[in-house]
Amino acid sequence: METGLVQNRTFSPQVCMYEYLLVAHPDDAVYAQVMAEKQFFSAQYKEQVAIKTKPHITVANFLAMEAMEDTLIRWMHRVISTQKKFTVTLDKYSGFANHTIYLRVQDHGPFQQLAKELKVVDQYVRSNGCPEVHLITRPHLTIARRLPENVYHEAATAYAQKDFYASFEVKELLLLRRQHQFDACKQINVFGLQP
Repeated sequence: METGLVQNRTFSPQVCMYEYLLVAHPDDAVYAQVMAEKQFFSAQYKEQVAIKTKPHITVANFLAMEAMEDTLIRWMHRVISTQKKFTVTLDKYSGFANHTIYLRVQDHGPFQQLAKELKVVDQYVRSNGCPEVHLITRPHLTIARRLPENVYHEAATAYAQKDFYASFEVKELLLLRRQHQFDACKQINVFGLQP
């Protein structure tokens, strides 16, 4: 009788994780102003990436399983519904070295407060075996990202001389979901802030 090594393997279906983004959108007037700037950038530097992304400020992004979604929404609602609406002022251009041009947010305070309060969501996500939540403490509104280095340097020099000023009120935050970073986002929930 032959004997051999038998390996017992448990095959479980791969757990599907989605990327979630919690974002603030500008009002219609600022949205149009930023889109015009993104279109100008796209035409000037021949970079279509500028017009592919819609204007928003990311508050948090994370990976989680769809089965966690209802609980995530409940926890986020508890946190966000206690926060007051706030004004965002965009002024001046800046960049993340070698790849991104963005508009600066003057007052980081409301976003830092949200990040502090959303740590409970991070604990829940990590307790379920998912990577930690990326809470944004230096908010910005991207004009163009993933730029080739030479385009970034040319644009950064030009945009250092440009002015921009706009304000809008954040009355709600949106929770979006996508399968991966190149997928279109689907709106999952809207969280209203206190007046």
